[in-house]
Amino acid sequence: MIIPAGQNLSMKTLVAAAMAAAAASLMFSAHAETAKRTSMQITHPFSAVTTLEDIRSVSPALERYTTTTLSGDLWKRPNLTPRDRSIVTLAALIARNQTVEIPFHVNLALDNGVKPAEISEIITHLAFYSGWPNAMSAVVVTKEIFSQRKIGIDQLPPALDKLLPLDEAAEARRATAVAENVGPVAPGVVKYTSELLFHDLWLRPALAPRDRSLVTVSALIAGGQVAQIPFHLNRSMDNGLTKDEASEVLAQLPFYAGWPNVMSAVPVVKDVFEKRPN
Repeated sequence: MIIPAGQNLSMKTLVAAAMAAAAASLMFSAHAETAKRTSMQITHPFSAVTTLEDIRSVSPALERYTTTTLSGDLWKRPNLTPRDRSIVTLAALIARNQTVEIPFHVNLALDNGVKPAEISEIITHLAFYSGWPNAMSAVVVTKEIFSQRKIGIDQLPPALDKLLPLDEAAEARRATAVAENVGPVAPGVVKYTSELLFHDLWLRPALAPRDRSLVTVSALIAGGQVAQIPFHLNRSMDNGLTKDEASEVLAQLPFYAGWPNVMSAVPVVKDVFEKRPN
């Protein structure tokens, strides 16, 4: 502490000033350490992938279910390919911000035939359906996998791409419904829904419409957003998802999003199945 020349400060004033200076120094150090830790967490979001030995050391029963039920049964079931199971699982993990499991499942998705461009586009798509923060968390961990596997930007979709053709009749029906139901409450939502989602995002070619719908339905179920399921499940089936495949999505998701979310979705999916023309 520096005392200006010519000033005669009392001992009480000197002590108070010294305490204030010490407090400020401690506060600065705490902020600096917090910033350092935050930076390290962003750069290194996980120290290691969870192994079966890690699981066994905490819960032998969970390790048994992991090896016998998930690896030994679920991922081998028919009616949904390993590639589709990877898409469903990644969508659920990103929607729920479950970053610990994302590295393993990004690698598995790549091994199962999901292209880097498709994973890139899944993350982009889910920024709109699960929120930017969840997508940003997925970016951090996926970046590490892409780097390890030497996946460069040349393998990823461009920021601006030639869009797929728009289904004018279907879009007119959707736009009318949204304008009537949402317009009186939130015209801004109507604007961005049309301009960004259905005139741009849904027309990006790096993810096929059927797969984009599969991602959306999986994320909605994983997030417990049952009100949006009918529109998007119908859209997914219009885009080529079969009833058997949709049924198997429900079998995959309890293990990655929990039974309650799936059981809440079952009546809604059942209603869609029953109302669709044979």
